[in-house]
Amino acid sequence: MYMKISIGSDHAGYTLRERVKSWLMERGHDVICHGAEHESVSYDYPKAAFHVALDVSEKNVDRGVLVCGSGIGMSIAANKFPGVYAALCRTAEDAELSRRHNNANLLVLGGRTSSWEETEQMLQVWFETSFEGGRHSRRVHLIKEEESRRFYGISSPEVSGCHVIDHPLVQHKVGIIRDVNTTVKEFRELVQEIAGLMVYEVTRNLLLGETEVQTPLERARVKTIAGKKLAIVPVLRAGLGMVDGILRLVPNAKVGHIGLYRDPETLEPVEYYCKLPGDLGERDIFLIDPMLATGGSASAAIDLIKEKGARNITLVCLIAAPEGVAKVRERHGDVPIFTASLDRCLNDHGYIMPGLGDAGDRLFGTK
Repeated sequence: MYMKISIGSDHAGYTLRERVKSWLMERGHDVICHGAEHESVSYDYPKAAFHVALDVSEKNVDRGVLVCGSGIGMSIAANKFPGVYAALCRTAEDAELSRRHNNANLLVLGGRTSSWEETEQMLQVWFETSFEGGRHSRRVHLIKEEESRRFYGISSPEVSGCHVIDHPLVQHKVGIIRDVNTTVKEFRELVQEIAGLMVYEVTRNLLLGETEVQTPLERARVKTIAGKKLAIVPVLRAGLGMVDGILRLVPNAKVGHIGLYRDPETLEPVEYYCKLPGDLGERDIFLIDPMLATGGSASAAIDLIKEKGARNITLVCLIAAPEGVAKVRERHGDVPIFTASLDRCLNDHGYIMPGLGDAGDRLFGTK
């Protein structure tokens, strides 16, 4: 599979880096190279590590490779960047486990500690091995939670109520909708699919009761949702794109609508429409706002439905920015947030980076 890869080294890792570069290019990968220009010219390893780690952190590349004399300094420096999971490997088994169990996205090698034969084996297995998930997802997620708290000022999900759904299918489809070349038809279908997949986590805490049914063989006690009423409330217009995907799994939910737009000058939300079910206080409300950017629209929408009597509200997003999460949590600490991705930051125009552009325009083919 083709990848865009950032590699770098100091002078001690120069020779091995050049062989790694050739190996990657021979296999059709796009390689960005940083660091030493020759083994005889001193180059400080942190500088190379910072260049590659920044590429990985900002998702400008798919993965990274770093080489210094021992690899130790490079791994320490690279792991200072959010979203970077650098693994120093000495054997092919190390390389495999770093991907299979730890989902490492940056491979660190020792130019003076590994032969080319050992390095080639590590490269081969590291680029071929996929993350296993399962129990390892929980452990990797703990790292991401702490990273979010320290880098972005967001506490762990148990405290902040911000839950990133990192299921491989969700993440795969999010990657496709980020692509500027994805068509309107594909984008619309994928957003519905992602919404449907997210429902499994969003509804995890629904209460269950028991009832009795007749199977073809005997009577049996079975689980059933304990009569809880649900409502889906999309924020217009982009929220509409997620509604059908959710309704396929909870078809009896009622649907309300809130119309808000963001003033391009102040970036503050302006209400223009609100139509909600009359019994909000008796329902679990899923507020759908695909892009949690500044948090202004989501917070205003929560204000509106609370004024109408809603007590149990969950905010569901495709992409969230740390600034938006922080604002919603500050104003509505009782509202849990579910998102498919917590992105890096907002730009000067209030757009999520790297984001996916304007979700409404991409859903409806407008500009």
